[in-house]
Amino acid sequence: MILMLENKKNAVIIFTVLICVNVFFNSCRISYSFTGANLSPQIKTYSVYYFPNRSGLNPTLSQLFTEELRSKLQRQSPLKEITEDGDLIFEGFIESYDVKPMTIQQGDAAAQNRLTITIRIKYTNSFDTSQSFERAFSGYEDFSSSISLRDAEDSIVPTIVDKILEDLFNSTIANW
Repeated sequence: MILMLENKKNAVIIFTVLICVNVFFNSCRISYSFTGANLSPQIKTYSVYYFPNRSGLNPTLSQLFTEELRSKLQRQSPLKEITEDGDLIFEGFIESYDVKPMTIQQGDAAAQNRLTITIRIKYTNSFDTSQSFERAFSGYEDFSSSISLRDAEDSIVPTIVDKILEDLFNSTIANW
């Protein structure tokens, strides 16, 4: 009989501990953001202005970069896009579009070329002006000299733009 009472007492203690642990873990919630956004709760909107191409090369680059920036912000941040005067403003221009030989092979001919794109960006954070900046972001990709730049552009320009956008996103929205 005493052994039975002791087992019931242990069962009640274990049950009580389990209830307490369950309540504790259900009341403590940790939020994770898999978008990478690390923004003040005050920031609700952003504006992306058209990035003109001042390099004189690749006339479609302005549209590509501007649209890809908008798309990345829509996908990876909780913010709403507005046409003007957002809480965050992205503006600037394509500064350079350069091709240079990288690897020289026999006969002083280039075996590889490198396309480098530089975009000058002015970022304005209206809630925390200490985070605002104006600077250049660059990205590059190498390609075989046996391929013309025109043929290589279709595959390497989007890759370079993605690299620049990742750097920009990390410097602004993710605040790294």
